[in-house]
Amino acid sequence: MDLVAACRAFVSVGTHGSFTIGAAVARIPQSVASRRVAALERHLAGRLFDRTSRSVTLTPFGRDMLASARRIVDLADAMEHDAERARLRPFRLAVPAVCAPRSLARLMVEARRHELNLELRRAEPAERARLRQHLETRAALLCVPPDEAEWRVPLGLAGGTDPGVEVLRLETLRVSRADRRNRRRRVWISPEDDVPHVRDPLTRLRDAVGLQPAQVAVATSIIDAAAEALTGTDLVLCSPAESRELGLRWRPLGDLRLVRGYQVSADAREDAERLRGALGVAIGRCLGAADDAPGDRSFEGRASA
Repeated sequence: MDLVAACRAFVSVGTHGSFTIGAAVARIPQSVASRRVAALERHLAGRLFDRTSRSVTLTPFGRDMLASARRIVDLADAMEHDAERARLRPFRLAVPAVCAPRSLARLMVEARRHELNLELRRAEPAERARLRQHLETRAALLCVPPDEAEWRVPLGLAGGTDPGVEVLRLETLRVSRADRRNRRRRVWISPEDDVPHVRDPLTRLRDAVGLQPAQVAVATSIIDAAAEALTGTDLVLCSPAESRELGLRWRPLGDLRLVRGYQVSADAREDAERLRGALGVAIGRCLGAADDAPGDRSFEGRASA
């Protein structure tokens, strides 16, 4: 027996003194109301109504039970209301600023299929960490070394023109003495990759192959870095997904394997598990983790210092 449904029918009929009117108010057929009240009477082992062909009146037992039945109905209504509010309550998630709007919109659609109302905050790595520290978001996708990561994103170099090679090497940016009057080509690091496990190996390689310090620099944003690549010969450190979004030509970096790593940080363990599980594939797609690196199928998921 559905106790709440039976109590709802009992309260409606008892309040209106009629199975016909009570069933109509409860939006159920009269026959259903009769069956539910009869089931409740059997469950409580007592008669709730005196029935005649013309009227329905509460028995003394029914009058005693009516207040309790109302409390059950009111509590059930309150619970349904609270559940609806909980489903609609925004789940604030901090995500990388480099995630494309289209992929984030698809993530939100997928979340709604799992009754999760995502509210996304796009931010750089340090800001995402700050948002989590101050509990301004319920969860955040934080940068971590690849061996600690749930999602791994391959990185390479992208420019405005086809480089004509399958793999780009940093040493090719070295300027000879005869060409020192010409502008040195640079590699731009976006703020998303201005983290030790990406930035430091790249700057060590820069020094090892003889580039000038200014030839590997951190851009203000991925948009500024892309603009430098599109209007000149500079390169951008980015993922294959970002290069397509920005209209750049991407190649793996031959000297070094660089990978972004992401892990979810959440208020509650169940929140983190929900993001990793139900939304794990969609989040990976936003981050670019689902992409294979063109020309180097073994690239994804590996890193080297």
